[in-house]
Amino acid sequence: MSDKQTLRRMIRLRKQQHTADESPVIIERLKQNAHFLSARTLLLYYALPDEVQTQHLIDELVKQGKTVLLPRVVSDTDMELCRYTGQQDLKKGGLNVWEPVGERFTDYEQIDVAVIPGMAFDHKGHRLGRGKGYYDRMLAHISPQATHLYKIGICFPWQMVDAVSTDEHDVMMDEVVTKED
Repeated sequence: MSDKQTLRRMIRLRKQQHTADESPVIIERLKQNAHFLSARTLLLYYALPDEVQTQHLIDELVKQGKTVLLPRVVSDTDMELCRYTGQQDLKKGGLNVWEPVGERFTDYEQIDVAVIPGMAFDHKGHRLGRGKGYYDRMLAHISPQATHLYKIGICFPWQMVDAVSTDEHDVMMDEVVTKED
């Protein structure tokens, strides 16, 4: 069993022990981040039940006039970005996840900040995903054009670990936001 599989199993066990939703505190910390505050175009995610809940934040950003992008799974390996303008832009996807059906977005150089979920993070910005590599492939694809893209990992405190094992294709976060430093 790989280090990544072992860490995923450990995080799933931790998840069962933490039932309080600390999302509001974490979202408030994110909203105070200087990169986040100055961003005009943001890539976010529509949260799964076990992730930091972003739904209210996404709608708040749209009301502020910011461009919000959400990923949509388009194959067993890839995601594409879609513009989100409101609840009408969502439908249940193949993985039983709410996904955008809005206008496809490919002007990657306009993306200022990407807020990325994960199974675990370390303080150096290494991220462990769910194992399919969707975010790593997407970020690697858009990064050559989005040269000033600032990547923020977001997680619950129990998802922070001492070290995340990494491979060559894993994309690091510039910063990780959680409930506490």
